[in-house]
Amino acid sequence: MAVVAAAAYTGSQLLGNPGSTTSLGTGKVVKVVAAQNFWGSLASQLGGSHVSVLSIVSDPNADPHSYESNAADARAFATADLVIVNGAGYDAWALRLIAAGNTSNRVVLNVQLLLNQPADVNPHFWYSPVFVNATVKGMYNDLVSIDSADSSYLKQQYASLNASLYQSYMSREVTIKNLFAGAHVAATENIFAFMANATGLVVESPPEFMKAVAEGNDPSPQDVATFQALLKGGNSSVRVLVYNLQTLTPLTDIIKAEAAQYHIPIVGVTETIQPPDVTFQAWMGAELIFLQNALNSDALGK
Repeated sequence: MAVVAAAAYTGSQLLGNPGSTTSLGTGKVVKVVAAQNFWGSLASQLGGSHVSVLSIVSDPNADPHSYESNAADARAFATADLVIVNGAGYDAWALRLIAAGNTSNRVVLNVQLLLNQPADVNPHFWYSPVFVNATVKGMYNDLVSIDSADSSYLKQQYASLNASLYQSYMSREVTIKNLFAGAHVAATENIFAFMANATGLVVESPPEFMKAVAEGNDPSPQDVATFQALLKGGNSSVRVLVYNLQTLTPLTDIIKAEAAQYHIPIVGVTETIQPPDVTFQAWMGAELIFLQNALNSDALGK
């Protein structure tokens, strides 16, 4: 059973070079506040020495869907040069802080709007390499608009980050797709849908079951029965169960136990970076290694 280990919570993440007022080039340091640490990690790597990045939601042991903002968050949003939010209902608290701040000089990057996605779509955009590339480009454009004097530096950072993203995790998605395209898997919620698409895997679990769990609701008895039937017996076509470690419920624990009972490998994933001090691409790369190993072990077992 392959499960990503949880790390201790260290609170909101402050990345980049927040303690310094000097930098290369003009010496400008752009203050960035990201609603979640996956977008914060990318912004920090992109801006390098020209940004300080505060990531609000970074607890790997809590469900980001249920985060509640506080006065410190409101102050951070009000004083930021650039705010990055996910949108699509994932961080409604952040949109409320933006609306309350009324800061005319602040730039807001709403990933859902940037990607031209509807409000009721699967909000886990960071699990799609296509959406990640588009969001990094949006961050780059916003940083250049704020700090145009350092555009040459930011251009170099942008190229370096794109190369690292491909080498560290996107290329592994291609490898998994080449090896296992068409393999059937199950997932306790829709966080995995975008990664499944990128790796060519077919998610068999009921869509409404995955959506309900992601939103903190109870799936219908029919969807529960359908999911459980997928896992049972020695002839199940499900090769791997993907399990979100940050939305633990009695029902998902039952699903996980049943997968183990029928010797289906289990891969744990998280919504926020785990451990919180690694880069976005290192986190994604580790999850993909677990996924590939699980698919390999299932293939060997059969």
